[in-house]
Amino acid sequence: MSPLLIRKPGELRELSRRWRKEGEIVGLVPTMGALHEGHLSLVRRAREECGKVVVSVFVNPTQFGEGEDFERYPRNLERDRRLLGEAGCDAVFAPAVEDMYGGGTTDLSSGERVFVEAGRLGELWEGEERPGHFRGVATVVAMLFNAAEPDRAYFGEKDYQQLKVIQKMVRDLLFGVKVVPCPTVREPDGLALSSRNAYLSPQERRAAGALWRALREAAERARSGERDARRLERAMEEVCRAEPLVRLQYAAVVDAETLERLGALGDRPARALIAAHVGETHLIDNAAL
Repeated sequence: MSPLLIRKPGELRELSRRWRKEGEIVGLVPTMGALHEGHLSLVRRAREECGKVVVSVFVNPTQFGEGEDFERYPRNLERDRRLLGEAGCDAVFAPAVEDMYGGGTTDLSSGERVFVEAGRLGELWEGEERPGHFRGVATVVAMLFNAAEPDRAYFGEKDYQQLKVIQKMVRDLLFGVKVVPCPTVREPDGLALSSRNAYLSPQERRAAGALWRALREAAERARSGERDARRLERAMEEVCRAEPLVRLQYAAVVDAETLERLGALGDRPARALIAAHVGETHLIDNAAL
């Protein structure tokens, strides 16, 4: 059955409140559309745990920087809605930009809008590579939480820094939402599923597997007893250097919560983060150490 299509934030809030009055647990899966198996795994997880599932499909302009791919980001709502129906989604929230931002500016640096600042977590790694990105992410997720009023919200670990920013926002701003992290879904060669993979040429697609090979190399060395974080980072860099189409942006071993760079692995959980341009396509990935 095709899920209900909702365009206005107020309509979504009214529906969610009705469901909750009926005793339902409401789950939200925020997406920008161009759905793949990674997104659908989140929807199925929400379906298992919630009485009602809402999926937002909104390409959010405030998280794209100048010269990024906002205009060409893949959009196919009809296809997405069909896939969501098959996965058990109850309602698709697909607002226009004007519905979310009121027809005003979407430039969060203009001083004209209230926004959510992502703090130190939002300044590291992707935040340094893409200034303002996490301000846009945190702001739109806060807006989605206020529109959908979910009990639970589902995010993939592929966008690990985004997950950490949202978890901290929920804690610091007292949102009554349980954030549920879900494992990264991968291609057979390990490449993390991403809507941006569609941009890759066949040669670039083969080269992109280097990101996962680099992470796996670091994880295997850590399991074998390597504690020096810089050596693990160099191992990742070497794997990527072997692929001419991969232009590494960063390969870092960090504290799994603060995302601050580590000198050595210790008692606290650690994460390997990697980002690169493959051709013109920006890809990110991560792995637990």
